[in-house]
Formats: sequence, structure tokens, C-alpha cells
Amino acid sequence: MVTARIAIGGGGLSGLYAAFLLEQQGIKDYVLLEARHTIGGRIESMSVSGVSVSGVCDASDDPDRFDLGPTWFWPAFQPQLDRVIRNLGLERFEQCETGDMMIERSPHEQPSRMHGYTTSPRSMRLVGGMGALIDALRRELSPARLVSDRQVRHLRCADHHVELDAEDSCGQLTSYCVQYVLLAVPPRLVTATIGFTPALPDKLARKWRDTGTWMARHAKYVAVYETPFWRAQGLSGEGRSARGPLSEIHDASTAHGSAALFGFFSVPARVRSAIPDGVLRSHCRTQLTRLFGPQAATPKAEFIKDWASDPYTANATDLDAIAQHGTAPPTVAKEGVWQGRIAGIASEWSPQFPGYVAGAIEAASLGVRELLEVVTPQDRLLSGAIQ
Repeated sequence: MVTARIAIGGGGLSGLYAAFLLEQQGIKDYVLLEARHTIGGRIESMSVSGVSVSGVCDASDDPDRFDLGPTWFWPAFQPQLDRVIRNLGLERFEQCETGDMMIERSPHEQPSRMHGYTTSPRSMRLVGGMGALIDALRRELSPARLVSDRQVRHLRCADHHVELDAEDSCGQLTSYCVQYVLLAVPPRLVTATIGFTPALPDKLARKWRDTGTWMARHAKYVAVYETPFWRAQGLSGEGRSARGPLSEIHDASTAHGSAALFGFFSVPARVRSAIPDGVLRSHCRTQLTRLFGPQAATPKAEFIKDWASDPYTANATDLDAIAQHGTAPPTVAKEGVWQGRIAGIASEWSPQFPGYVAGAIEAASLGVRELLEVVTPQDRLLSGAIQ
């Protein structure tokens, strides 16, 4: 059995930031367990060659990357995330919103052009995609503490410790003996994929189970072009459609010049799952051609990421749920044997920004602060330094 002081279940942004905060406080006796073969969780940035590179190579090596997960942040609304990005030295740029937008008001009407609008405050993106944030945090951490291809499967509460079983993709189990567990996995997936002995308090388990996972029903299509030809037409690249298959379209061009459009699917997840990728791509190209002209018909590269088919993001309950940012559930057990042993830190546990990138930072900060109070009483004064 492997021993560590703290286990972090999940290697997405919240898990990585929690590890970063622990190391800032001089706490290196932890292990981070990620079920996927690469870290990053719901943040995934794709190179133009079609390789998912978040958590694998640095954004500085390939700054032209396209986000298949979250894309934007808003510094004026999310100052904590903004500080993290600034402190890590990451470059940013404004989302292109200059020009008119295209509208398909019904399945039977021709596309029309209307005056565009800009968000206020402006939506910002990272050079190298949101994966640049994953890369930057990974560089700050002890590589030996980051273990991929390990899905947390069971937690057993013993007298003075927690026994954790993690399973690799071959079904091999590794057991860990820890004091405290930070759950950087969406609450609904915690209850669906992790067994607890003894069971979680009923009320807590129910609240976690009823909390929807952001991104779980979503799918994105990205089309990469030689030039942003829509801008020459005075278009912003934005579109809204009641016809589909994409309901909302944006300019996805990078700061280093690679031109692209991306859209969110309006086709329900269960319907998408029965349609081959090639057919979906064909329908997307047809729609972009209707909206932006014949040059849209021949992208040099195109990608689809369907988060509903990702078992580490979604389960069957998510497929029929309403896609919305919900209310954060309780993060810890207030009574029973699990009190002072576990805390939820995935983005859905964020009080202010549940489901957002900023929520992952906030939830991780609060979880680590709670951990320092419980596991390391001598560090209570240090917990006030966590931002």
C-alpha cells in the first residue's frame, strides 16, 4: 500500500491548482490521481494537426491551439482567476467580436445578417488555448506526484486514515493510505463512480448526485481555415441558429494567426451518439457555408469533441439534464466518520462560479484552506495566504 498525506482525486484544473497551493505551503506529501492518460480534465486544447496537447506539451511550443472545452474568462468578474493567470505569466487576447453576425431565425428562413454586439466586459482567451493554464501549473508541480491512468474507485474510512483504491485502464488496483482526500471530480461522478465505506450521509450523497456536471451535455465542432475570410466580409464569425446542427458559433482564430470557427451543437446528446462523426461534420460544413459563404465548405482541419461520450465527464443522468450552471452543493460532511476526511473541490463546488474555469480555482482554494485547518493545525495561519 502506497502512503501519502493527501490524495487528490482528479487531474483537471481544480486538482492541479490544489496541488499547486499545497506545494506553495511546502506540503509535498501528496499524490494526484487522474483517470485519463493525460492531465487537464475538461480543459482540452487541440493542435492544428489534430493532436490533443493539453497537459502533454507546453503552449510555448505550439501557441496555435484550439479549445475543445472551456474557452473564455472575464478578468473583471473573476479577479482570483485573473491573478492566477497573471502570476503564471500567461498571455491573453480579446475574443474577436468585431463585425456583423449571422442569424438563422427558423429552420425554414434564409440566413440573415444583423448588427453584431460585444460582450461587456470583453471575453478573454489565452495564447495557446486554455490548455496553457494546465501546462503552466503542471510545470510548477513535482512530476512524481502526478499519476495518470488511475481512477479513484473506493474510499474506506479507517480509525486514523483513509484507504483509497485506484484502478488503471487494465483493471489493476493500487491502494493508498492517506489522511485526507480532495475530490477534484464533479459531484455527480463522485457518487456514480466511487464507493464509500461506510456510505456517505444520505443527504450529502443526494445533493452531490443531484448536481449537474457542466459541459456534460455539450459538444463542440471546430473548423480551421487558411484565412479568416469572414472578416473580409465585415462579419465577426458569430452566428445563432434555430436550424442547426450548431446553435451558437464564434470566431476561434488564435492570437498567432490560425483562422477558425467553432460552434456548440444543438443536436441532443442521445441523438448525436447515433450519428457518425463524418455525417455530423458534413452537416456542420453545410451550415457554415450557408452562413459565411462557399469558402467555409473546405476547412483544412476540423474536430468534434463530444463531452457527453466522455465517461470521465458525463453519465446517463447528465444526458437528459438541463444544461445550466447550478447551485454549489456542500463540499464536506458535517457529521459522521467522513467529517474532516474529504472535501469536494471540482468547479461545481464553487460558490460564485460553479462550472466555470474560475470556479475550479475558487473551489480548489476553499478546499485546500479547509484541509489546512483539519490536517495541519500548525499551518492555520498559513491558510490565510491562499488566494
